[in-house]
This record gives sequence, structure tokens and C-alpha cells, in this order.
Amino acid sequence: MNKRIAIYIALASLFACKQEPKNISYELASPNGTNKIVFELSETSPSYSVGHGDKKVVEPSALGFVLKENDSLSHNLEVVNIERSSFNETWEQVWGEKHLVENNYNQLTVQLQEKADTKRKLNIEFRAFDDGVAFRYVFPEQGVKDSIFIMNELTEFNLTNDGEAWWIPAYKANRYEHLFTKTKLSEIDTVHTPFTIKSDDGLYLSLHEADLKNFTSYTVAKKEGTQLDLDLMPWSDGVKVRTVNSFQTPWRTLQIGEKPGELIESSLILNLNEPNKLEDLSYIETYKYTGIWWGMHISKYTFWEGPKHGATTENAIADIDRTHELGLHHMLIEGWNKGWTPAWYENRMHEFSFTESTPDFDYQKVVDYGREKDVNIIGYHETGSNIINYKKQIDAGMQLYKDLGIHDIKIGQVGDKLNMKEWHGSQFGVEYYRWVLEKAAEYELTVNFHEPIKDTGERRTYPNMMAREGARGQEYNAWSEGNPPSFTVILPFTRMLSGPMDFTPGVLDIMETKGFNNRRVNTTAAKQLALYVVLYSPIQMLADLPENYIGHPAFPFLADVPTDWETTKVINGEIGEYITTVRKDLNSEDWYLGSITNEEARDFEIELSFLSDGPYEAQIYADAEGTDLENNPEKVGISKQEVSSRDTLGIHLAAGGGTAIRFKKL
Repeated sequence: MNKRIAIYIALASLFACKQEPKNISYELASPNGTNKIVFELSETSPSYSVGHGDKKVVEPSALGFVLKENDSLSHNLEVVNIERSSFNETWEQVWGEKHLVENNYNQLTVQLQEKADTKRKLNIEFRAFDDGVAFRYVFPEQGVKDSIFIMNELTEFNLTNDGEAWWIPAYKANRYEHLFTKTKLSEIDTVHTPFTIKSDDGLYLSLHEADLKNFTSYTVAKKEGTQLDLDLMPWSDGVKVRTVNSFQTPWRTLQIGEKPGELIESSLILNLNEPNKLEDLSYIETYKYTGIWWGMHISKYTFWEGPKHGATTENAIADIDRTHELGLHHMLIEGWNKGWTPAWYENRMHEFSFTESTPDFDYQKVVDYGREKDVNIIGYHETGSNIINYKKQIDAGMQLYKDLGIHDIKIGQVGDKLNMKEWHGSQFGVEYYRWVLEKAAEYELTVNFHEPIKDTGERRTYPNMMAREGARGQEYNAWSEGNPPSFTVILPFTRMLSGPMDFTPGVLDIMETKGFNNRRVNTTAAKQLALYVVLYSPIQMLADLPENYIGHPAFPFLADVPTDWETTKVINGEIGEYITTVRKDLNSEDWYLGSITNEEARDFEIELSFLSDGPYEAQIYADAEGTDLENNPEKVGISKQEVSSRDTLGIHLAAGGGTAIRFKKL
């Protein structure tokens, strides 16, 4: 070897030693070490993977974005810095399924930068919790002068195993209001989140997002087999996100449980939202309420003016009297304002007034009478998805409620698209719903959104965000083929993982709709009682006609069951089959149990170890003997017995039935 060749070899070796490795990886583990997320930069392209114990959950999956004109921010990147941190706190909910929430995670922030002349920066923040993992992108301010148009997010979820999946389709009429389809994971359509999977390796998984603001929501699209794509909901022109200077995505979340109930007990979504921003909380309270709502859905009344108009002064005063007699303190009135017609729900940019009452309704008189009877009126705004019309009137409409002393409002967005143009879950919709929520806070109003975008935990930041619909509720039992018995044993493991739902349970006259629409509620009455424990909401409607509760032997449970809880535990459950949930009252030592089943009758032995020391009286409301979905479904068997934490209690659920129990501390 001559001297020149030797020098070339030496220089080449030295140069090679200074080259960055082709693959760079960083691992982040949860505080207990069970969940792990690995970031990898392979050939200048970022990816991530997820494991749970010794099980691989997510195989390496792509990260990045495509901007306007096919400008990709997903390769030719290098790691310029990493930061690690840990966080552990216990914070107090204003209201909720549990009073104190532990927020404990480890965090890894990877700072990336393009190697090209633009040198654009992109940070990815990863958090590992004991109940799952999450990550988000942060595109920091860096002198970008032009508007930023995100055309696609390249995030993948390449799941290791196939499994069973429960889903509702995206990009369809009626938004989230569909029955769930159960298929193999590898056979799904494009679906909404929360998206729940029972993996073939025995793990329970839920894909969702948290802290959704100033962005667009995402759906999950099948790519190939168990490879899934994150699919951003677009504007009508195809752009996914419009922003300037910088952007921050919501958290992309993966909750992981070894039992299905662990998904329900998880606080991951809440913990990824910012703390409470509201200073004045004096007007925010949880409650149960009545209304003429069910009467309109079963066609006893109409929303619009005419001989059957529901929202008349006369009807309102009569229902205030009934609500007072029941010992309840809130009542919803819908259809009080001008603009309602028989075609109000059609996609026609229908226009409502939010300040003018119909001639047969005197708002001031109704509110004053309610105040005499200690019954607070809940306001109602139906936009018909005509957001242009609503924005023009929202201040006047909310000021009217403030002047009347009303502190609670239900806001509907019936229509397949907002302004007949934009998806509810698009960036347009996300920004609209947040704007309305903040506007409501200005007028000291709590909000119940119907036809909403999905919940992503913003109730932590804005605790005036009480509940929302976002799934097929009770009303479908009034005028459609109805919700099958299995529906409510799917909801807790899917839709309810995102947050409270205003399902409007409590119809005790099960066959009542037979006299109006020839429909019926597909549960037993005892199951309707149990739903108050199983399906959480800080505002719970007693949806039946108020007169049907007066003197009903099962009404005491509805009068007693709280709407704010100290803690929540799932005793047992299988998705679509059954679930038993117990919750402890925030303001007493009492516990409540709700157990429901699908079309199959079941018997359980429930260990009462969740109770504290000392005797309790178990006040049991169960399916009466001989009762099931088809035979005397309205009959409730009521009994009492003394129990303690050392006991086991046997319960029987009829087909389509349930059991509700109050454990009263003696």
C-alpha cells in the first residue's frame, strides 16, 4: 500500500466516524415502566412505536406533515436536541366521575430540524402514562411569514395485532349518531374516535385525541391490514388546517388496558388538557332536570306553533308544578322561540330567533313562576347548523338569559354540515364550538351541546362545558327502529371514553311510545335506572313525561342518585355484553351501583369490598320476577337488605335489563 492510498483510507475512516448514525432512537417509559414509547429517526425520517409490558402494541409508524404544494415535513430531518422531564400532581375536579385526579407521566421532547436550507423546526412531545401514551406536534414560531396550509398529517397507527373493533363511520349524515359496527380491526371503514379495539393479544386499546383547539379533529382510516392512518377532517376546499406563524396539534392518544374497565377508569384524556381557566365558578353546578322534550319526540307535542305546541306558558307552568312536586330543581324548555316549522331539521339554513318568544309563551312569567317553586329554567338555542344566523344573534340571545337569571343552556346544531358546508369536526367546527363555549362563560352559562364535536377533555379547562350528545341518544327509541339492548353496553367503552354524554335516560313507561309512534324503548325500566350510574353526566335528564314519575315506586332512586362523584370503579364488563359500575357520592358515604346487560340475561355475584366499614342498607331496584325485554319490561322489583364490605351480593339481570342499587350508610 503506498503512502497516498493510506492517507485516503485514514481520511475516509475519520469521516465515517463523524457521520451521524443512520438510526437514532430514544425510549420513554411510564412511571411504573409498563407502557413504553420509542421515537426513532431512520434515514432522516421520524417514526414511533409503542409497547405494553412484553407486548408490542404499535409497530414503527410514520410521523410528519404534508403542507401546501406537496411540501413535506417528514424527511431530511435531524435531531438537534432532546429534553426529558417527569410530572406528578393530584388535581381537584370542579365536578366529575372522580373528585381527585392523579396526573403522573414522564415526558420526552424531540426537537427536529430540516437539513435543507429552510432549516424548519418541528418538535414532537411524547408523554407516557401508566394508562397509555400520547404525543403531539409543535411547529414553533420561526419566522415563517406566509400562511401555513396543512394538507395531510402523516401519522400512522400500525397496530401489531388484529382484533375486534367497535366503530361508527365518519363522513356520513347524522354525524356521530349511528349504531356501532363490530368487525375485525382489519375490516374497518374510516371511523370516528374514540375508536376501541380488543386486540388478539388480550389488550384493550382506544385511539382518540385530547385538547382539541385551533386545529381539526381526526378520524381513523384503514391503510392495509392493521395499518391505520390518521385522517384529518377537511375544510370544504380540501385544506385540512389553516394557520399562521406556528401550530400545535391536539394530543394523539392511545389508552391501554388489560381489562376493558381500565379504559373507563383512565384519566389520560383529562390530564392532557390545560387546568381550569375560569375564575368565577359560582354558577356551575351539577343537576337533574325534567322537560317537555320526550313529549315532543313521541309526537304528543310539537316544537312549532299549533294546537299541539309544547312550549306554551300553560304547559311550562304545569310542568314546573310537577317538577317541584318531584323535588327537582331544573327544567328544560325547547321550542319557545320564533322560527320553528315542521321542516326545521332539514338542511336548509333554517333561521331561528333567539330573543323573540312565540305568542303563547311568556318567558318572564315562566321564569318568575319557576323561581317561586325553586325550579330553574334551562335555556335552549337550536341553530339548525345555520352558524351565520346564530353568530349574528348569540350575544343578544345569551344576554336575554343573563337578564332572566338563567345559568344553563342547551345548544343544538341539527344538520349534516355547519352552514350546509363544513363538517362539524372540521377546523371550522372546532373553532366555532370553542368560541361558543367561551362566549357562554362570558354570560355565566353552562353548556350542553347537542350535535356537537367529540369531547376531548376541554371540560377540565372550561368546567362550564357540562355535557354533550355525540352519539345516538334516547330519542332514537321514539321515532326509529331504536337502540338495541347491546347499544348501551357498548357506549361506556367507546363514546363515553371521551367524556360525559347527555343520553337522557329514565323513561319508565317503556311501552309509552306505542300510543304515539308505535315504537318502544328497548330496555327494561330497571335498566333505565341503572343507566344513571353507568352513563356518566353531571346533568342527568329524567327524560320521561314528568307526570309519569309522580307516585312511581321506583322514583326514589332517581331522586337519590347523585350527579357528582367522589370516585368511580368498574366491577366487571365486556364490550357489548355487560357492565357493572359503582360510584361513591361526593357528599355522603353512600355508594351507587348500576349493572346492565345486552339481549342476554345474566347473574352476577358482586363482592362489596368497595364499601367502607360499617353496615349499609342496600336499596335494590331490579328487574321484577318474570320481567324481561318482551314481558312486562316496565315492572321493577324493589327490595332492601343490610350488607357490609365483607358480603357478596347476588344480582339478576333480565334480557335487556339491569339493576340499580343505592348503598345507604347506616
